[in-house]
Amino acid sequence: MTTAGTEIQASEAGPVGPACVMVIFGASGDLAKRKLIPAIYNLAKRNLLPREFAIVGVAREEMSTDGFRHKFRSEIQEFATASIESDIWEWIEQRLYYLSGDFDNPQIYNLLGDSLAHADKQHGTQGNYLFYLATAPSFFSRIIQQLGVAGLTHEKDGCWRRVIVEKPFGRDLESARSLNEEILQVLHERQIYRIDHYLGKETVQNILAFRFGNGIFEPIWNRRYIDHVQITASETVGVEQRGGYYEGSGALRDMVPNHLFQLVTLIAMEPPLSFDADPVRNEQAKILHAIPQLTPEEVLHRCVRGQYEEGKMDGVQVPGYRTEPGIASDSNTESFVAFKLNIDNWRWADVPFYIRTGKRLAKRITEIAIQFRRAPFMPFRKTAVEKLTPNLLVLRIHPDEGISLRFGAKVPGPVVRLGAVDMAFEYADYFGCTVSTGYERLLYDCMCGDAALFQRADMVEAGWRVVTSVLDVWKALPPRSFPNYPAGTWGPPESDQLLERDGRHWRLNDE
Repeated sequence: MTTAGTEIQASEAGPVGPACVMVIFGASGDLAKRKLIPAIYNLAKRNLLPREFAIVGVAREEMSTDGFRHKFRSEIQEFATASIESDIWEWIEQRLYYLSGDFDNPQIYNLLGDSLAHADKQHGTQGNYLFYLATAPSFFSRIIQQLGVAGLTHEKDGCWRRVIVEKPFGRDLESARSLNEEILQVLHERQIYRIDHYLGKETVQNILAFRFGNGIFEPIWNRRYIDHVQITASETVGVEQRGGYYEGSGALRDMVPNHLFQLVTLIAMEPPLSFDADPVRNEQAKILHAIPQLTPEEVLHRCVRGQYEEGKMDGVQVPGYRTEPGIASDSNTESFVAFKLNIDNWRWADVPFYIRTGKRLAKRITEIAIQFRRAPFMPFRKTAVEKLTPNLLVLRIHPDEGISLRFGAKVPGPVVRLGAVDMAFEYADYFGCTVSTGYERLLYDCMCGDAALFQRADMVEAGWRVVTSVLDVWKALPPRSFPNYPAGTWGPPESDQLLERDGRHWRLNDE
């Protein structure tokens, strides 16, 4: 791929995507410059974009198309995941267009229709449109309603129209259900792509391949062999400049019903009939429906919330949550959450799932740790072995994507002693380092009409149903001890006690 007129060749990574225009609402914001445009560049570099492609940015900021192109010409240098090849960027830049206006103004949608018609004529995009809502959640329904009124979501003559909706999709069960109803007045479910960028990560996608493509794991993937599962998504950063959003969200709403529940479903689901979108999502939905809603008493004993105070991170003093920009000095918003889940089905009966997420924690990491039951002690009664290290399978999602398996082996010598051994695999070592924003696969799948990595309406509502009782109890009973963990630690002591009551401990706390 060298110039705008050069035919893009089929990529080894997959077939070239179909002709289309990508419309980005909120194109002047952070998501577009940090993730979306760099992801589009990476797709172009891998020869996955069609020659018949264009991008129309829509935002309230006053700007011309030339200004828009200049803006991204500068920003791509800062946010690209690898060095920029000028010919590829020039090819993209010639396909960038911009409209400024208020999202509630019907006139902007008439102008958008004109811009799309121009792109169809200029670039041969064939009337296929992908609308990406990189806006505040309050605009989701309003933008889609306006697109419907303008006739821009109507599919005819073989062309398709799809909408990607960013998170958060609602802030509780009632609002998620209402948003679904409003959107479905305009769109068919097959046109809606509720995005979760966690699912764009290689290790997350590899969970299904690992589970169902290897004959040695699936037979032991059940309550008979697995003791418990831990899922950790920890960040070392604070809320930074997102204080306004985070105050209205908190760690639970921000991470659990979407990111973490997606990981739970992929680990726990039954084998799908195929890897097409609906068979996969059907099995994921079954898992969410099998998670019982906690009673108020269970919320008090099985859920932990925390808020960071000032502390040291890598020797540097960092502020507490309540002194961050945009945060109330008496805020009761949680920056940490941990809780214990159960899945009421045959495979997972009595196997606890412990999940936690938070900001200003000791380490930046996202991983799934599956601990197997201990082997019987009987053969080792007459040896010096006092306890056996349980087998542990760890799926590391971020930042170093890979998989490790811990097992026991005899230490060399005349005395029988067992030592823990780790077999580790990292994607970068085996397959090379593939630069990625995490959005490439998701954008490509949406262009191709593959919704397997996107949430369906019933999945979104099922996730909110699980956490509704937690939100209700926490709203009724404000925390008494906020802030309750220093920055740079693994959260409040109650998080450790959550596992200690079951005779277990968080794996990462030992590292």
